[in-house]
Amino acid sequence: MDKVDIIIVGAGVIGLAVAAELTAKNPQASIAVLDKEQQFGWHTSSRNSEVVHGGMYYPTGSRKARLCVEGRPLLYEFCEKYAIPHQRIGKLIIAREESEIPHIEQIARQGAINGVNDLKELARADVLKMEPHIKAVAAIHSPSTGIVDSHKLMAKFEHIVESGAENLVAYRHEVTMVERNAGTGEYEVAFTGPDGNRDQLACRYLINCAGLWSDGIGAWLGLKPEQEGWKIYWVKGEYFSISASKSKLLSHLIYPPPLKALKGLGIHVTKSLDGRARLGPSAFYADDITYDVDPAHGDEFFLAASSYLPFLAREDIAPDMAGVRPKIQAPADPVKDFVIRHEVENGLPGFINLVGIESPGLTSCISIARMVAGWVEI
Repeated sequence: MDKVDIIIVGAGVIGLAVAAELTAKNPQASIAVLDKEQQFGWHTSSRNSEVVHGGMYYPTGSRKARLCVEGRPLLYEFCEKYAIPHQRIGKLIIAREESEIPHIEQIARQGAINGVNDLKELARADVLKMEPHIKAVAAIHSPSTGIVDSHKLMAKFEHIVESGAENLVAYRHEVTMVERNAGTGEYEVAFTGPDGNRDQLACRYLINCAGLWSDGIGAWLGLKPEQEGWKIYWVKGEYFSISASKSKLLSHLIYPPPLKALKGLGIHVTKSLDGRARLGPSAFYADDITYDVDPAHGDEFFLAASSYLPFLAREDIAPDMAGVRPKIQAPADPVKDFVIRHEVENGLPGFINLVGIESPGLTSCISIARMVAGWVEI
């Protein structure tokens, strides 16, 4: 059986960021990244808002808060170094009416606790100077929130990984089983290649970045995702685009107060690097992974958005895209944190388990990668 030092399952933005960090840290190591799809970021990593988040929403002391606040400047620095398209466009978290002001003030307080030190509270007049066409009585301005070209970011990570002489990023290689060899302490990874043939590869370190299917990797090794609280639930989010003429009326990301329990951040406005505006994402639990958008949901989007975009008409919005998030909270569960851990205590040294990496995963990708790399000693 062939061997490498490290196998990473999943070539989304997290898997590739981890692989790139390990390539830089351990240039002598051999790294194989295995992904069942035909290119990187086929699922969650390429079907999202591409927002670089500030870090103000997440619970005190959580990995989401810490890694987002640490990761944001690292991501901007990386983008500037390698000319990855990005823009610090800024975000307004708005109060549409007086009753919502305490909610956004609480977000600002939580941001300060989390170390987001550039938030500014705006009165109505200040909001209207920045966004004269929206309806808002107050807002929190996050100037360091931005957007990034996630495809070019992943392409750069991939390039760094493949610069390693012993490294391989293998697409259309679907992992079908993982076992630990008690005698050698190595992990034996079975996979099906693009030709349909089955093969195996052994490694010292196995890093689970399998996204929507990440709970299954640990289950193969005897862990119990449901019992341990990290069973994956698929949460689908749809987006509707705003017409080009109306997109021009908006300059920032615009968010109403988030939904209860952070199932999502509500129907908000995001902007792309070419200036287009989108509404979304919505958030609903799904049994299947599909990327269609139900046109009938446009009424719901229009109703939500018209509460703060008074210039919008129903015909201004159209179905755009959809994505699926790997949440580890069931519908009735409280907010849950990222699972990022070296499973030594579970008798699996060398197995690094990442589960439930949803937003702010993109923002946190480099800080997550550095955390993981700290456990790898080659």
